Amino acid sequence: MANIQISPSTSSQFEPSIAVNWLNPSVMVVVAVDLRTGSPNIGLYKSIDAGATWSTRLLPLPAGFVAIESPHIDYVFPNSFVVVAHAFDADGLSGSIVTYTSNNNASTFGPPVIVNQGFGQFVNDDQVIVVTDKAGSSPFFGNIYTAYTHDYNTQFIPGNTIFFNRSKDGGKTFLDPLLLSSVNEFEEFPGIAITLNGIAIVGWITQPPGPSELRTTTSQDGGATFGIETRVTSVVVDPSPLPGYQFRCLTYPSLAGDISNSPTTRGNVYAVWQDFREGYSDIFLSISTNFGVDWSTPKPIANSPVGAQNFFPTITVSPSDGAVFVSYYTNRVNPPNIDVFLATSRDGGKTFTNTRTTTTSFNVEGIPLIGDYIGNAVVPQLDRLVCVWTDTRTGVENIWFGDNQ
Repeated sequence: MANIQISPSTSSQFEPSIAVNWLNPSVMVVVAVDLRTGSPNIGLYKSIDAGATWSTRLLPLPAGFVAIESPHIDYVFPNSFVVVAHAFDADGLSGSIVTYTSNNNASTFGPPVIVNQGFGQFVNDDQVIVVTDKAGSSPFFGNIYTAYTHDYNTQFIPGNTIFFNRSKDGGKTFLDPLLLSSVNEFEEFPGIAITLNGIAIVGWITQPPGPSELRTTTSQDGGATFGIETRVTSVVVDPSPLPGYQFRCLTYPSLAGDISNSPTTRGNVYAVWQDFREGYSDIFLSISTNFGVDWSTPKPIANSPVGAQNFFPTITVSPSDGAVFVSYYTNRVNPPNIDVFLATSRDGGKTFTNTRTTTTSFNVEGIPLIGDYIGNAVVPQLDRLVCVWTDTRTGVENIWFGDNQ
């Protein structure tokens, strides 16, 4: 289980996301915030040898913007990758959601496409995720879905909502946005799951000062319309920063659907998030076995010592056999230093084993931002789970790569 540094040591990088070409898993692509030019850009790191070596470059800024951040990437059959991110102008406002699409295994990308435009103090879009429909049994196979936090009236009486857009033409254009959440609450950083039959489920956590809850909404028509909100569970949002640390620690869900044909788990939908209900940050899981209609009672899955801080979970499910993989940060090994661990379930989320991904703990003392998330992806043919995270073992925040092999 080697750890490989994939970004330059001379500058900081954080908030990585990874995607793998399922037809040619030697091709892996990672995006992250990259500060090598001084301002935030999207670093793109590509491997054509299954993660052994990596090339690196920056994606071009969209015209009219001075910086870009919060990137996320997913794979589209057969040889395409789509990247979404939050671009902003010189005053830090007018945050807009943009996408980049490659149809040649990330060798080149088309020009950026504006998904939702920001406008000064009135509209700022951030915290974006992209998920593509890769379910072979789905009538919406190939659809691209993006959801994000849509901030409004940011310099007056601010509000946060969850917006959603979809593309039916491979990312060339995106259809009109949909408002998914209530304007009477604050929400943060949505997650998206696609089920075996193409049902799309979007989830988010409502934030203080109101009650904090994990909520979901479901689309059965390829993202054209969504039903009413479903309350999954109450959530105790982590303090930010976590006790003993200085970095920001947002609480949000990560969702994934089982699109395998495993008889006992196919169609399951899983949601994970960090929760402070025990007096420390732990990773909780809830499962829906009926495509998001009902959800199980949440349970912790990290199996870490009492008091250990576990946070920033990201989930993926193998399309080959339905195995569930959750990567997360934890200080369980050498507190207050941080490691990355992997929770794995092969029985539909009933039980989990937890293993260490990092080969050494790393120090985040005094760092105000380590990014808001990490990324993982599955190589279905090999039962291989690959993960990327922000790591400071070189003395600088860099992107590192590891797996469960």
